[in-house]
Amino acid sequence: MGVFSFYRNGEPEHWLDPTAVQQPAAPPPLVSATRPATASPIASAQPIAPIISRPSPEETDIARASANQLVSFDALAPLPAPIAPAKKAAALATIREELGECTRCALSYGRNKIVFSDGDPNAELMFVGEGPGADEDEQGIPFVGRAGHLLNNMITAMGLSREQVYIANIVKCRPPGNRVPEFSEATTCSPFLLRQIDVVRPKVIVALGATAATYLLGRKSALSLLRGNWHTCRGAKLAVTYHPAFLLRDPRQKKETWKDLQMVMAELGLKPPKSATPSE
Repeated sequence: MGVFSFYRNGEPEHWLDPTAVQQPAAPPPLVSATRPATASPIASAQPIAPIISRPSPEETDIARASANQLVSFDALAPLPAPIAPAKKAAALATIREELGECTRCALSYGRNKIVFSDGDPNAELMFVGEGPGADEDEQGIPFVGRAGHLLNNMITAMGLSREQVYIANIVKCRPPGNRVPEFSEATTCSPFLLRQIDVVRPKVIVALGATAATYLLGRKSALSLLRGNWHTCRGAKLAVTYHPAFLLRDPRQKKETWKDLQMVMAELGLKPPKSATPSE
């Protein structure tokens, strides 16, 4: 599932230049100093906190996990009434408080910090990635490493700043060795990400990579079949593109990603700054 391909011609020069990407920080230890390494994830596991004013997802999640059944975010729960803009920050803080120092899945026993989200609670554009890496696990903020530097450049090329968008991941704890999250891990985090989306209520969601697209849409499909088309998720239009981490490995696909971002920009009425206009 993970991330797929990235670019070369016809893209903003300043975010396409591989030399502009910062080097990653040394990864933190896999076991938190505040959590015993010998603790049993099964014995310490807690049930998923119920979604306020909605049926508890516990029974549904158990049935899905046993059958390894993907379900789209649209099918997880009814879409609630919108929250007033002035109350969105407090609503997101409540979700973070309910998440607590989560031990609902085994990822908690290797993490350093929970990576909840970053950005504007009233953003029209939301990016959803796969999961935290080493830098994110150390700082507790999504997309702050090399891939995050590239994502920042992508956002700038769209005519926005990082502070104007909302950023989250499918899972909130770093998978060991940055592996793809397992089904049970992703579905355990799903109720919290779903609630974040419902609070922010963006106009457009960009799924960064195959893992994000798989769980948001509830189906596995090649990125080549998902890209270039609009999908729906929690009342928002959803676009699929490559993950910035993949672009670092295959810069040739940046041209294709720029096409995806231009589709999003047209939907939101955005124009790139002159300095970000793609070169001929």
